Amino acid sequence: MSSYMSSSVPSTVSAPTIRIIMKHATRGLRAFAMIAAALLMQTLCAPAAYAGEADLKLPDLGDTTLATFLGGRSGSSLLIFGMVICALGMGFGLLIYSQLKNLPVHKSMRDISELIYETCKTYLVTQGKFIMVLWVFIALVIVAYYGFLNPIPGHSVVMTLPLILLFSLVGIAGSYGVAWFGIRVNTFANSRTAFAGLRGKPYPIYSIPLRAGMSIGMLLISVELMIMLFILLFVPGDYAGPCFIGFAIGESLGAAALRIAGGIFTKIADIGSDLMKIVFKIKEDDARNPGVIADCTGDNAGDSVGPSADGFETYGVTGVALITFILLAVKNPVVQVQLLVWIFVMRIMMVVASALSYFVNEAMAKAKYSDANEMNFEKPLTSLVWLTSFVSIALTFVVSYFIVPSLAGNDTLWWKLGCIISCGTLAGAIIPELVTVFTSVHSRHVQEVVNSSKEGGASLNILSGLVAGNFSCFYIGMSIVGLMGVSYYFSMQGLSAFMDERAVFVFAFGLVAFGFLGMGPVTIAVDSYGPVTDNAQSVYELSLIEQVPNIAAELKKDYGFDVNFEHCKHMLEENDGAGNTFKATAKPVLIGTAVVGATTMIFSIIMALTHSLTVNLDKLSLMHAPFVLGLISGGAVIYWFTGASTQAVTTGAYRAVEFIKANIKLEGVEKASVEDSKKVVEICTKYAQKGMFNIFLTVFFISLSFAFVEPFFFIGYLMSIAISGLYQAIFMANAGGAWDNAKKVVEVELKMKGTPLHDATVVGDTVGDPFKDTSSVALNPVIKFTTLFGLLAVELAVKLTADQGAMFSNILATIFFAVAFFFVYRSFYGMRITEEK
Repeated sequence: MSSYMSSSVPSTVSAPTIRIIMKHATRGLRAFAMIAAALLMQTLCAPAAYAGEADLKLPDLGDTTLATFLGGRSGSSLLIFGMVICALGMGFGLLIYSQLKNLPVHKSMRDISELIYETCKTYLVTQGKFIMVLWVFIALVIVAYYGFLNPIPGHSVVMTLPLILLFSLVGIAGSYGVAWFGIRVNTFANSRTAFAGLRGKPYPIYSIPLRAGMSIGMLLISVELMIMLFILLFVPGDYAGPCFIGFAIGESLGAAALRIAGGIFTKIADIGSDLMKIVFKIKEDDARNPGVIADCTGDNAGDSVGPSADGFETYGVTGVALITFILLAVKNPVVQVQLLVWIFVMRIMMVVASALSYFVNEAMAKAKYSDANEMNFEKPLTSLVWLTSFVSIALTFVVSYFIVPSLAGNDTLWWKLGCIISCGTLAGAIIPELVTVFTSVHSRHVQEVVNSSKEGGASLNILSGLVAGNFSCFYIGMSIVGLMGVSYYFSMQGLSAFMDERAVFVFAFGLVAFGFLGMGPVTIAVDSYGPVTDNAQSVYELSLIEQVPNIAAELKKDYGFDVNFEHCKHMLEENDGAGNTFKATAKPVLIGTAVVGATTMIFSIIMALTHSLTVNLDKLSLMHAPFVLGLISGGAVIYWFTGASTQAVTTGAYRAVEFIKANIKLEGVEKASVEDSKKVVEICTKYAQKGMFNIFLTVFFISLSFAFVEPFFFIGYLMSIAISGLYQAIFMANAGGAWDNAKKVVEVELKMKGTPLHDATVVGDTVGDPFKDTSSVALNPVIKFTTLFGLLAVELAVKLTADQGAMFSNILATIFFAVAFFFVYRSFYGMRITEEK
């Protein structure tokens, strides 16, 4: 066995962190429990008067008197067939998993990938315990709202409350489960990709990471759809609305915790590892650097676990937003059934479209590149995205024609709805194309970062990266506005036949978000491509395969090929550049979906607050001061979040660098000690969870506080964090991507490692690390969690204000804000770099 495998990853990686978190959690829970007790005592006997999503009832999809499809079939029969498709999608994912596991790999590489997986498992177990601590806060609000303030009319609380809590746990389990599956698949694929590179052909090292990504994407979307179809088909209509909300909040909580903590973890490790290249002039992924194993773990914690959970949540939350909107805005039960069945059949169709496009694209790529000695790794990935987009759009119109040929007496709405969704599907291809303009190794912006670094060093490197990020906001923002504008045009062409004319554009925007996710499996696949290519390069170096005695003869005898180590390393580095680019492409798609989907959910809150747009419309105006103040407040919270998440990375990276510099051994050893590597992992875990705890409780309590200030203040706040968060996330993601690939150009194309130019680009990359992989990506689940949780929070506030008066709500708003401000203060002053005694 490799010396790295001489002992297992110890439980001490997680134990100190859990004790720290539990100590603060206990304090927080005690304070919150006191507030909750006061709330419940005030409201135990109060009559339910406010109608919210607890009153949403799904129509019977199996009632053929409501609507029939495809020659008399009920909606439920179509959706049951959809569950079969989901089962096939899950089978596809598991089949690829099995194939990857059985691919050939040298023992030295397999040992490293298994060590990375064992470390990831330890991290995930720790995160699982942490998420359950956070869930308690959410459960208390659910119990207060559904148990006492607004029980579901006509049903026993004893029956309904456990069901809602159960589905919130199902949501957490879904996000957590697909994240675990993602790291297992990727840690199989990383060593197999590294080994495939030894054969000297580029096609296998492109194909394996993409297969891994498709495995994750297909299983993720299929599991998500299966759960939502189960609620639609088998949960009674009176319970389904709240169960969807519970499920969405649970998956949003799981994704937020995994995305934020994973983003902090991975960038602590990445910066700690990368800076050693400058300090000690050692190579990338030098096995003597104890930070490299933590960096590999972080690639999975941040770039695999986070996106998998985030994608799962994004898909679910967007669906819940549309379901809620349809039930609130559409009064005709026949049209409700038609629209609900239509959107879910469309989702099932998109799974089929992604699988079909993947097989066609792979056949073309294999025919073109299987025997090639060189290839542009970005080209087949780009063609896959565009092919999937075109196939999805074509099937959108075909399915719409058969499912809703006539809607509310209008036989033209099927193609108009198809056009609206297609705007989102096109966005799923256009936005990645625009992202490559700013982040690809072949782009002029990345070349500008390299050129500016040649004379201006790290200073001009950073400035050029900022330019790329800022320019990208304009182009991507305008493309989103343009496509949403087209969708608005089509929404005005008859959709008012089944809903209020003032609501149709919001429904159209929700469908655009839905279309964004039309290529869900492929979007996840190209995003997951990056962590595999990054890890493959690391596995190659850490395996020290070049130093294995008689390795060339062994490979020839056992596997039948002659090895060229230098060519292999070059291809792995080049493929890592493509991985960086396509990791960057998924981020604006997910954040764009979050923002457009949040718009739909916010409008659902507005519908409830205004009793279907019949009262209080004057308060949704710049003439209403609380609304304006809410708009200003959202931007403040976005910038606090950016600072808090970056501070956690900065402090953790400082401690990691401090430890590595004190303990790295470069003479007389081939590899860093196992214990030193584990210590770096422990540092990363500790600061990731400390940072996440502060962030989550701030978001939680500030949402409660602002909801109690005034409902329309809260609406302004939600709109503001969505819009501010969109541009902050795009800016940070693409600036970071430009810095990352500028470094890759210097390393791969210019071959100038160890030079001042390389040092400058490494500095830029370490600045970009928390930009692109911590703050920007975590804004997506933060926006969605805030909006979803806000749905409960604002209804809680309105109900209590009606029952107990404005003074009581103002007191609660003040208390909640004081708690939130404590954690805002602590997110810097409790995390800042100090001399340890």
